[in-house]
Amino acid sequence: MSPEGSPTTGAARRASTLPLLLVCVLLAAFVAIGLVALTGGAGYVIAGLTDPGVVTRYGVTVVRVVAEAAAVVCIGALLLAAFLVPPQRSGTLAADGYAAVRIAGVAAWVWCVAALASVVFSAADGAGRPVTRVLSPEVLVGLVDAIEQPKAWLITALIALLLALGCRLVLSWGWTTALFFLSVGGLVPIAVTGHSASGGSHDVATNSLLYHLVAAALWVGGLVAVLALGWRRGRHLTLAARRFSKLALVCWIVMAVSGVLNAVVRMGPEHLFTTDYGLLVLAKIAALGVLGVFGHQQRQRGVRGLVDGAGGGQLLRLAAVEIVVMFVTIGLAAALARTPPPEEIGYQPSTTELLIGYDLHAPPTLARLLFDWRFDLVYGTAAIVLAALYLLGVRRLRGRGDRWPVGRTLAWVSGCALLLVSTSSGIGRYAPAMFSVHMGNHMLLSMVVPVLLVLGGPVTLALRALPPAGRKAPPGPREWLLAFVHSPVSRVLTHPLVALVLFVGSFYILYFSGLFDSALNYHWAHLAMNAHFLLAGYVFFWPVIGVDPAPRRLPPIGRLGLMFAAIPFHAFFGVILMSMQTVIGETFYRSLRLPWVQDLLADQRLGGGIAWASGEGPVVLVLIALLVQWARADEREARRTDRREAASGDAELAAYNAMLKKLADQGRPRE
Repeated sequence: MSPEGSPTTGAARRASTLPLLLVCVLLAAFVAIGLVALTGGAGYVIAGLTDPGVVTRYGVTVVRVVAEAAAVVCIGALLLAAFLVPPQRSGTLAADGYAAVRIAGVAAWVWCVAALASVVFSAADGAGRPVTRVLSPEVLVGLVDAIEQPKAWLITALIALLLALGCRLVLSWGWTTALFFLSVGGLVPIAVTGHSASGGSHDVATNSLLYHLVAAALWVGGLVAVLALGWRRGRHLTLAARRFSKLALVCWIVMAVSGVLNAVVRMGPEHLFTTDYGLLVLAKIAALGVLGVFGHQQRQRGVRGLVDGAGGGQLLRLAAVEIVVMFVTIGLAAALARTPPPEEIGYQPSTTELLIGYDLHAPPTLARLLFDWRFDLVYGTAAIVLAALYLLGVRRLRGRGDRWPVGRTLAWVSGCALLLVSTSSGIGRYAPAMFSVHMGNHMLLSMVVPVLLVLGGPVTLALRALPPAGRKAPPGPREWLLAFVHSPVSRVLTHPLVALVLFVGSFYILYFSGLFDSALNYHWAHLAMNAHFLLAGYVFFWPVIGVDPAPRRLPPIGRLGLMFAAIPFHAFFGVILMSMQTVIGETFYRSLRLPWVQDLLADQRLGGGIAWASGEGPVVLVLIALLVQWARADEREARRTDRREAASGDAELAAYNAMLKKLADQGRPRE
């Protein structure tokens, strides 16, 4: 038996990864504790609170390091199983993917336990009490309800528990992909709380931190997973290393840009060399630079050696050293999370800046709505990236001589441009503070942007631009996209009744159930609302006027009926808003004290009028698109009929005439 198939060697290889991880976690915890002690982060006590004690001061950092380490291992293992190694032809996980999912399950259990421990330690730290005095269920429940950080850790623990259970049950590639995206979502609760989510400019700080954490988790976790695959001598190490190398470069760029943006928001240039926080930022920048050098060497030597058949020894050595540096960086990040930024010490932001992240100094005139920009790092970046990728796909088609309709390109680029304007211009700037502007933004994101995007036919373009993997080759991006289009999730979401309820019913649930009132206080809730508006609109208009083939194809009369079924619900929603006598989100809007919004009920009625009137334009656009598509479908059917008749020599007409002659002969009286 070859060494690759030897069970003893495989066990030894598998056992070699765990000690490295344990050493790296201990090193990260040691770095974090040492830096917190040196910089005084452990001695920082919120005004009015007592010292929680040495166990709580340092324990909150240790459990955070363990939780973050387990999170990146879980995410990286699921990344490997979902996208870096291929499944079997039947869709069931192959040996490499199955082993990665089992590793992810173990890491998820550790993540869950560490997150639960973080609930206790962060509650004790936030209350200024020793950890032993908050273990009572009544005390702990009260603190979790009152403090955001323990609440975020509790949500993270629940997500990790779902991942741990899911990793024990899944065997298919599709469900593994779902678990991967769920694991990435497990990073969000902590990212939207803490230093970045409080104080001034918390919108930019939170958005940049989201990018930073996701990129770091994919990079660190992916490298750990590739290293474990190499120690196991997996069959697809070359493929996994090549795919991860491309992803690692993107992650490094995203981490560098987002880290700089987050640091600029948290401190000024004068604090870089004069404060502990600035020195930690410099250390993290230095570590990121070292990781960039390792990543370059990995692509130039390790991956190339694998492709050339030189073996993976050099790649594994580079990866092992790179992982050590990465976990040192995790320790630096934990110390940064414990150290207060210079801009937050002694700084008292205004109420408006504290609630929405920035100040508003004047009423929203037309000029300010169009030109008073504040770039949205999430949706503004998404708009630019989506437009660039679409244009690259069109360029690839034209480069090989294929045609792509100009109208589809204009529709897609217009949709991306409108997404950028609605979230980054004055519309997006004033939307969190005024109900009328928020409703205008809501209508743009749910009624206009999705119509333009579905008319662009992005799936069709991607399927034509992306190269097929080949019959015996591992599946690639084109096959992943096809699997998503035909997945049960897509079929359920594009069902006419489901799409109608998501598109129309969510209006009533969001604004009339009190959910909107609670969401106004959190920046992450604004991000979630915008995502819901876009996705609900897209899944509704996709089967109605979408160029891409939908999982559920509707006849033209069914598309028209679905559109007309939504119109009265949409109009009735606007009428209800205009006739209400109570103010939605009254507590939040009154706390802003905007001098140009004295009558909140009048502003809400204006928002209702916008909701009622804004449905006319998109309906006309959809009806025009439906008529054009209907006419073109008839033209295509007529051309296909003409081609069939030309190929068969009018055989169908001759057969029809023969049938008529036969019927006529049968009707004649016999002699």
